[in-house]
Amino acid sequence: MIPLKDNIPTDRFPFVTLALIVANVVVYLLAIRHGGSLIGGPATPEVIRYGAIPYSLTHSGAHCAEFAQPTPTGLQPVGMFCTGQRLPDGKIAHVSAAGTFPVWATVFSAMFMHASIVHIGGNMLFLWIFGNNVEDAMGPVKYLVFYVLGGIAALALQVAIGPQSAVPTLGASGAIAAVLGGYILLYPRARVLTLVFIILFFTVIELPALVVLGIWFAQQAVFGAVNLTNPTGGGGGVAYFAHVGGFVFGLLTVRLLATRRKAVPPRYPVY
Repeated sequence: MIPLKDNIPTDRFPFVTLALIVANVVVYLLAIRHGGSLIGGPATPEVIRYGAIPYSLTHSGAHCAEFAQPTPTGLQPVGMFCTGQRLPDGKIAHVSAAGTFPVWATVFSAMFMHASIVHIGGNMLFLWIFGNNVEDAMGPVKYLVFYVLGGIAALALQVAIGPQSAVPTLGASGAIAAVLGGYILLYPRARVLTLVFIILFFTVIELPALVVLGIWFAQQAVFGAVNLTNPTGGGGGVAYFAHVGGFVFGLLTVRLLATRRKAVPPRYPVY
């Protein structure tokens, strides 16, 4: 399901939501200037430098890098490893801190990094559709604080679930998940125009926000649990628990900040 628009009007222009979208796009374009492509996203060194890596965050002084081993056709990447971890050949990894970004700062930089055009496109679509109403209910300053704290809470759960992981976590998904959690509590009866794919067919229908976002959250929880119990990491590198953490944060805190909740328009005109 792909949401297209909701039926909740706003009283104020969503300046912060728009600014966040612009910031994410600008960071994406800057990141691919140093390697990578518009479609495929930034190159691995940029992802490693600005992404939030759980192992680095939980091990003081540890830095991470992509390692390669020689093959008859040249060097072949074998994966991400951090200082103190054991490489496939049995040696202990040593990663220089030269040229690295401060580890604490990756908590924030990772929120604006994206892996591909599809990744950023989907995130920004969700942010625009649901963020404008949450911003309207909170006001710009409280909304910005809510967004950033939601992103931190999302990363915190992801790190708590996999503190030994050397895989960079990046994207605005966790912060946006907090926005979705706030939205579903504020406007569970809102209607969302949604593009629904059914095998080879698709249609556009209007669904309750509770259904659209409820299904989304259920997917994140299930996929996260499956990935957690799969030793091969079959989850495709998606930080599902970051989505869960952000969403729960939004549910728990939105009513403390939202003071301008709007009434949901009737589904059909009343005469």
